[in-house]
Amino acid sequence: LYNEGQLAGLPAESIAASAGCGNPTALAGLQPGERVLDLGSGGGIDCFLASQQVGETGKVTGLDMTPSMLELARANKAKLGITNVDFVQGEMEKMPIPDSTVDVIISNCVVCLSPDKDAVFTESFRVLSPGGRIHLSDVMALTTDGPSVSSPEDWVSCTAGAEHVDVYRDRLVRAGFKDIEFTSEQVDYMDKHPERPPTNTAGYKVVAHKPA
Repeated sequence: LYNEGQLAGLPAESIAASAGCGNPTALAGLQPGERVLDLGSGGGIDCFLASQQVGETGKVTGLDMTPSMLELARANKAKLGITNVDFVQGEMEKMPIPDSTVDVIISNCVVCLSPDKDAVFTESFRVLSPGGRIHLSDVMALTTDGPSVSSPEDWVSCTAGAEHVDVYRDRLVRAGFKDIEFTSEQVDYMDKHPERPPTNTAGYKVVAHKPA
């Protein structure tokens, strides 16, 4: 997911807290001065990587609903001494972010866990500036039935709530997004855990744009 060069200098606590299924910052094409929002920012790893790309003129906001993760992320930020990253408590279904104030939204294996993905994408569309874009790494179901959302193991492995690509795309379209692209990043999200039965899920990169 992350190469050694990207991880160099990051706090070990930030790396250990990462439970992502991809590396959205490596593919988002972030530019100096852009305003980035990370949904479900956890220990802050993707925020810190994004901060390096947007530079001092840019801004990165990490959104997380978990107080313990926010505390960890802020402690990691203090260790790095960076000033262009902030962490905000809130839910991605109802973001405490003003309209049209974000250029790029990133997220790493989080949207699949939301019980209301339509709200996530509607809110994402709202906070993005015209011409803004989302770059998500997420888990998708390879079949229409997908994994069981009632299984504790599925929640722990971030496969609970995974939906088929077609369903995911329809939600993005309803929210108003255009130029939607899906790229498979992993054949089976849990293929490194042979002790677990196949989940029929895969990691995907998702790109979508808000019309200018």
